[in-house]
Amino acid sequence: MTKTDIVVVGAGYAGVAATKMLSKKLKKNSDVRITLIDRHSYHTMMTELHEVAGGRVEPEAVQYDLQRLFCRRKNVQLITDTVTNVDKENKIVHTKNGNYPFDYLILGMGGEPNDFGTPGVKEHGFTLWSMEDALEIREHITRTVALAALEPDPEVRKKMLTFVVCGSGFTGIEMIGELIDWKARLARDNKISPNEITLMVVEAMPTILNMLNRKDAGKAEAYLLRKGVKLLKETPIVEVQAEAIVLKSGEIIPTQTLIWTAGVKANSDTAEFGMESARAHRLVANEYMQAKGYEAQQIYVVGDLVYYEEFENTPTPQIVQAAEGTAHCAAANIIADINQTEKHTYKGKYQGFMVSIGAKYGVAALFDKIHLSGFFAMLMKHIVNLKYFFDIRSGYYMFQYIMHEFFHIKDERNIMRGHTSRYGNVLWSVPLRVFYGAVWLVESMKKIIGNGNVLKPNTWFGDGSWFTDTVAFPFPWLQDAVTGATGAAEATAGATGAAETTETVAEAARFGLSYAYGETPMTVFESMPKWFESIMQFMMPNKEVALFLQKFMTIFELLIALAIIVGLFTWLANGVTIVLVGMFCLSGMFYWVNIWFVFVALALMNGSGRAFGLDKWVIPWIQRTLGNWWYGKPKSRYEANS
Repeated sequence: MTKTDIVVVGAGYAGVAATKMLSKKLKKNSDVRITLIDRHSYHTMMTELHEVAGGRVEPEAVQYDLQRLFCRRKNVQLITDTVTNVDKENKIVHTKNGNYPFDYLILGMGGEPNDFGTPGVKEHGFTLWSMEDALEIREHITRTVALAALEPDPEVRKKMLTFVVCGSGFTGIEMIGELIDWKARLARDNKISPNEITLMVVEAMPTILNMLNRKDAGKAEAYLLRKGVKLLKETPIVEVQAEAIVLKSGEIIPTQTLIWTAGVKANSDTAEFGMESARAHRLVANEYMQAKGYEAQQIYVVGDLVYYEEFENTPTPQIVQAAEGTAHCAAANIIADINQTEKHTYKGKYQGFMVSIGAKYGVAALFDKIHLSGFFAMLMKHIVNLKYFFDIRSGYYMFQYIMHEFFHIKDERNIMRGHTSRYGNVLWSVPLRVFYGAVWLVESMKKIIGNGNVLKPNTWFGDGSWFTDTVAFPFPWLQDAVTGATGAAEATAGATGAAETTETVAEAARFGLSYAYGETPMTVFESMPKWFESIMQFMMPNKEVALFLQKFMTIFELLIALAIIVGLFTWLANGVTIVLVGMFCLSGMFYWVNIWFVFVALALMNGSGRAFGLDKWVIPWIQRTLGNWWYGKPKSRYEANS
């Protein structure tokens, strides 16, 4: 039986969405064969290209191999090739290396940057529309800053360290956001001041982020200004030169880096297809996403390539939601035609818009009702991205996304400000650290409260507390002397009873690392070694010193507990707890069941305070301050009298 061939050109958001839907809905139809053609063997998460260009993540973080996406889809064949032409009458797709006949064709070749004919953009500017573009920008910026750091001429240096983004749409603002976050690392690696790096956004319109409402856009603008970005609005660029840009006002801004994000047009390859186009060369489609004039040939257009006016003079926006929506519409109508059921018209569902400005700040508008900014906007963006992997049924790349965005990150460039980074912190020890600190807190508070009521502070410091005049240390030389016959007799009786109790306890006490019903825990040492007893006798020769030390030790334990809980000086605090446990053991005041204190403290000494703890900021500050004091501040160039 003859196969029904469906060819999808382009593995962008629209192409992948359409292919996934076709594959799923037609998997029981063995007569259907789906062919996905793209010039690359991978799908690029275009909305995250700025992260690669800005040095936040590596290419593999936003590059998803098509084989991994479609490995379980037996009705899909993948072709890595470049489409050169479409024979509409004979229904054949021509590529550089082959020909593919089709019964149904979906064109989802996407868009490309639109320079609006501005002189010099192609020759001297950078665009951000492909992985190649992102890597070129990244390498150029890295190289330019390194060369600028060694440049002695201040004017040339300033020009090299001026980075300009043209366009204040989502791509432009997200790109400048990455440069904001990257600036400190670039400066540190090249031993220059971050203040030497100038970031600038040039926009022809009087406002920025025009897809958002003015309040949300205002928050984004305020954030950019706080971070030192120069915003030039109502300032069209009329020419891009090798080392400068020329504004409509005649002003010339020296720079070696212009990133052009000012507009999008349809993929220029489609100009050869001979199909009706509209603004920005987008191919005109009807309400079913069929190419105008080629409905009979079953040619569909989706994604950034399609021009369909949802409303008068308003085409579908060139965003991911529209790409997926148009793709699903086209796929559904192909399925309907194969199954001979009713077709569906396109109805855009736009749930909101989000823009990230670096890794830690963003703004979002959802369902025209919910407006978020900062942490919650970025959290929502990650949720939406994770939902995308769920939609395309890729658990593998969902996991990879989580690892790249939350764990395999450097320089604190994620929503958790580096706390979850597996490179610099020990995230999973945080619950243990808090628990361990809480144990010490409880023990210290018991010594403060004594027999009082926890909820009634006025009952604290009484009987049973270490803040009374009763010595808590069980050392013989610290016990009160007894005088008088009655006292002597009572002492003798008490000693006899104590001995009997000790003997009874000794018989019942058993070694164990956990409590068991009916057993009494065993102390690590039954009595102090003679050498340790002499040390303790030297430290606490009398009752007065002992009372002072037990109060001091209680406060000291309390401070250690709080330090461990909040992650402050955790290496030192946990080291001290090991010393304290050792002293308690030698004093006959520590049980085997609690010996885990030592091993937990050792584990927590491995940087646990740098994850959700104060050590994340305190320790680097101390290291930096001491380093500058001891070594001096490094520079990129050492000159006379510097």
